Amino acid sequence: MIGFKTERFSLSRKVIPLLFLMCLIPMGCALIKSKADIDKSLEYTVIVGRVLANASGNGPIVVAAHAMDEGTPDFHYTVLHESGEYELMLVPGKYEIFAYRDENRDLVYDAGEPAGQYGNQGSLCVPAVGVVFDIDIVIPPGGATTAIPHGTIISSSRPNKLYSRQAGDITDLDDERFSEEIGTRGFWEPMSFFRQFGGNIYFLEEYDPEKTPILFIHGAGGTPRGWRNFVEHIDRTRFQPWFFYYPSGARIDSMSYLLLWKLINLQTKYQFNQIFITAHSMGGLVARSFIVNYGRQFPCVKLFVSLATPWGGDRMAEYGVQQSPVVIPSWIDMQPEGDFIKSLYRMKMPESVRFYMFCGHNGNRNPFQSNNDGTITLSSILDYRAQSEAEMNYVFDEDHTSILFSQAILNQYNTILDECDEKMSVSRNRSEGYVRIHFSFDDEFDGVRPVHMFILHPSGKKDADTVICLRDEDNGKVLGPFPSGEYVASMITPAARPKKNNIQVSIHSHTTKDLNFDFIPDGVIRGCVAAALTPEEKSIGMPDYRYRSADSSIEIESIVLKGSGLYRKLGPIEDKNIDYDDFLNNSYLISRDDFCIDTCFGFFGLPTGAYKLIIKANGYQSIEKDYSVSPGILQYFRITELTPTPRRE
Repeated sequence: MIGFKTERFSLSRKVIPLLFLMCLIPMGCALIKSKADIDKSLEYTVIVGRVLANASGNGPIVVAAHAMDEGTPDFHYTVLHESGEYELMLVPGKYEIFAYRDENRDLVYDAGEPAGQYGNQGSLCVPAVGVVFDIDIVIPPGGATTAIPHGTIISSSRPNKLYSRQAGDITDLDDERFSEEIGTRGFWEPMSFFRQFGGNIYFLEEYDPEKTPILFIHGAGGTPRGWRNFVEHIDRTRFQPWFFYYPSGARIDSMSYLLLWKLINLQTKYQFNQIFITAHSMGGLVARSFIVNYGRQFPCVKLFVSLATPWGGDRMAEYGVQQSPVVIPSWIDMQPEGDFIKSLYRMKMPESVRFYMFCGHNGNRNPFQSNNDGTITLSSILDYRAQSEAEMNYVFDEDHTSILFSQAILNQYNTILDECDEKMSVSRNRSEGYVRIHFSFDDEFDGVRPVHMFILHPSGKKDADTVICLRDEDNGKVLGPFPSGEYVASMITPAARPKKNNIQVSIHSHTTKDLNFDFIPDGVIRGCVAAALTPEEKSIGMPDYRYRSADSSIEIESIVLKGSGLYRKLGPIEDKNIDYDDFLNNSYLISRDDFCIDTCFGFFGLPTGAYKLIIKANGYQSIEKDYSVSPGILQYFRITELTPTPRRE
């Protein structure tokens, strides 16, 4: 859904006249504010990482970035309720990134409050790119000396409560952050919303491993509060509701990537083996984007139910992009012939995901308008590309909003939940076994290692991998249960090479097999090349390689790496039998062979030293980039923009 109120107000026949009126009356200041917010968002980069607080103490963890360049906004901060993931929004520049335990909750870094910082000097040069990864921080026992002096005020504006922006924050549906006003703000001022509230997955209760999570995703202008009726009518003894709350005016692909980041952190912590997703309106596009793009990295999604989702986009969003004085970023992705809508159907959803569609036909009856549900045309909701993958499409005499409150829909929804949960229970009760995983690293490292991935592949089967994210503290943990059978087990971590890539393992009923993985530090350079982004393509919070058009092609001639006595040259892989998506998701990190596939490349096994990368592509100027490599230290995935060769007159 595209609009103001919770799933009711859309970019439809109502919005364009409203925008015109807002330019003529005092409300125009809101329009100006929205445009300023959206324009400003194009200047920002999101940095993400994890904080490991080994120091004891009470109070939340505050992560902050202090600008070292004059004229740059001084601080941006976020709050965590425990060790875990964080996100910050920063304009390009040089920053000191640090974290401390705010024991008196006053947003002042006081003496005696344990702290830690990023890197040896605590400084980070933030580039002009969608996302910078792995900016990890350790708060050691007793704290560490940081570049930030005691007494530093993190924010002069102190909220009444320091809300955690970390996945798994426990709250209730009456939380003030879930008000209609704030949900609307997330649509019209997505950057302002994200800087204050972030984007997050919220719980209503402590995690229970005996209950299946149901992740509810709202549409544009919505909040978790819009799901109250569903929450009140599901079996809470078997299911636990989670809510993805995000700035719905942001680019949809960016929000699906944010969803991946949050879910991976939750799965790493709780290691649940299944999750159901239920989404309303535009939230269904967020969910499908997540599933088709990242499903192989996150195979525990077993059920997806969409309600009134505009699968074919919205013509009025296209009109808004072309004519409105303010273009909400999510409108760009809602254009029916736009790259985002096309991208949803370039790949099918994994066969392991059961997909059901719900929609209503009780819309406006106007001979001059297409049939609709009061907000979205039925031709979009019933798009054949989505229907072709659905197990069933249920149509009710409801409109775009009432579909969330219909008892008939709730009855059918619970029937689907019961059936899926019963099948999962039958699966869990089959003869199954376990593995106990042990891993070690042949280096001394006192930082935060990247998340490791354990992959269990059933022999002779395709697209049936089990992927479990692990932290260092999971060493020696028992994983499972898994169905009895023959498997190939692998474990990957970005900055280290396993001494043995694959281990054959037989899993038997009611037994536990021990698996051992030993890693040695590996020097790695990874990245991709792309043409420079147009303003329309720019999107805060999205890695460049994810939101560039898949219809545009760059033909790489060669990629040469020189340095530390090495010379390596790559050309594009032309093996038509390669599963590109599988290769880029997991395979290359297991084999750790140098590669150049599509526009992505990687070099492995590099010793410490300085390197020069030389890239040549047809129709583009040759470009050189400098890299510094330290085996065992992860570098973020770098994007290299290419400049077209000038045309000769």
